[in-house]
Amino acid sequence: MAEGVFEVTTATWEKEVLNDAGLVMIDFWAVWCGPCRMIAPTVEELAKEYAGKVKVVKLNTDENPEIASRYKIMGIPTLMFFKAGQKVDQIVGAVPKPQLKAKLDALISA
Repeated sequence: MAEGVFEVTTATWEKEVLNDAGLVMIDFWAVWCGPCRMIAPTVEELAKEYAGKVKVVKLNTDENPEIASRYKIMGIPTLMFFKAGQKVDQIVGAVPKPQLKAKLDALISA
């Protein structure tokens, strides 16, 4: 994993996402997913740019199908946003960095 990006699993989901009081961005991805690989560098850049403001984690949907199923992940990449343990938003698909920055800025100031 890149600097500032943490891998989460079913075992660590509650501790790392649900029990976090701040804003968490989860990147749902899989090894075989081309668009996931396309968006990965953007996610890593955002983790550095928003260090201290947003926790950035990645969840491999192939290795953790129960979490993907619980949140009804139908397509990847899906970026989901949690604040104080509650899902507040999500984006499906590989979207441009300015769109992700706008979403993060809005959620931070909300």
